[in-house]
Amino acid sequence: MKNRLVLLMLLSLATPGLLLAGKGHDHGEEDGLDDFSGIEIAPEKHDHDDEGHQHEKEGHDHEDDGHEEQGHGDHGGHGGEDDGHGHGEVASDAELSAEQRRIAGIETMVVRRQSLGDAIKAPGEAMLNAYRTTIVTPRTPAQVMARHARLGDHVKKGERLVTLSSVEMAEAQGALMEANVELRRVKKLGRKVVSEKRFVAAQIAYQQAYARVSAYGMTRKQINSLIKTGDATRATGEFHLLSFQDGTIISDGFVVGELIEPGYVLMTISDESLLWVEARLTPEDAARVKLGSPARIQVGNQWLSGKVAQARHTLDETTRTLAVHIEVANRDDALHPGQFVTAVIEGSNKRDGIVVPVEAVLRSPDGDWQLFVQSAPDRFEPKEIKVLETVGDRMLIEGVAEGTTIVGKGAFFVQSEMAKGGFDPHNH
Repeated sequence: MKNRLVLLMLLSLATPGLLLAGKGHDHGEEDGLDDFSGIEIAPEKHDHDDEGHQHEKEGHDHEDDGHEEQGHGDHGGHGGEDDGHGHGEVASDAELSAEQRRIAGIETMVVRRQSLGDAIKAPGEAMLNAYRTTIVTPRTPAQVMARHARLGDHVKKGERLVTLSSVEMAEAQGALMEANVELRRVKKLGRKVVSEKRFVAAQIAYQQAYARVSAYGMTRKQINSLIKTGDATRATGEFHLLSFQDGTIISDGFVVGELIEPGYVLMTISDESLLWVEARLTPEDAARVKLGSPARIQVGNQWLSGKVAQARHTLDETTRTLAVHIEVANRDDALHPGQFVTAVIEGSNKRDGIVVPVEAVLRSPDGDWQLFVQSAPDRFEPKEIKVLETVGDRMLIEGVAEGTTIVGKGAFFVQSEMAKGGFDPHNH
């Protein structure tokens, strides 16, 4: 027994933290250790009894509570409750300097009361603006000798496009050269030598020849250049067709050497900076649309501004709809003729209130609509609002007062940075 006691004491010294207690040990009698029920081995000093550990935990909780109260009372911090591992709730505001906002593309705006009509939504198709489009066509049978511009090229007014050659033009050019020679002769001889009848006849012949080559397609500059040469052999029938406007070549359905009849469209040139979108409305919707009504055109994720420029007065026999033409400023060449789009036109049933861009309004983490208000020069905080009407890329809302400065562009970035609880311009 004495040897066992010595062995047990040695084992306890070699194994720190070991506790032996005879009471409550199910195998004490079998192991023969019941004789040592009164012996206690002191625990390690880093161990804690349950009561002391619970007391310390309660004290730690009180410290966290105090930190939380301080954060909510101070708008200068992020105000989120921390669990001790760096994972807190979404911050209650964000602080972004002017440089940080510039880097992130964040823009602010002052909200104003405006009128916003009800939304009339309809499918639409982009088309050329007929008032900004011209065609290039010959006025006499001709053969294409050369091409000077191609499909997609941007051309200027008066720029040479095609060189043609025509038998009729050659005859007209020859007649003009003869008429010019005769007119110069009678002028040189003078009225004392040349009869009035011959002088008048020479003038009429020249004017008719000049008008004929002009009608066939030669410009005044081309005609004067031909006359100035004084060489009848230059009357080859060749002439140039020029652009009537600045614009883009939309079509050029011909090949060099091809024989072209009068009226054949060689090229179509249009100014695509201002296109039409044809939207088809029911008679009931069309009655709520007026000329000049604002409209928004959705092209993918982009919205373009426009206005109603024309409205037909007869129904389409097949669809029983009325077509309206919306004039659209085609910035960045985002819209192309023949492209299908969605048109949203403001109707005549208008409501007054605060109108903001759609991109300024987001869903909060709890699902409510919100935007971000500038509470200080470099500080933004979320503001819950109510959406009353959406027309294209604009919203009629309630919840903010007129004159409030909000984030009009870049609200999604502010929201994401607020969720992360910080902003690092070098990461963006």
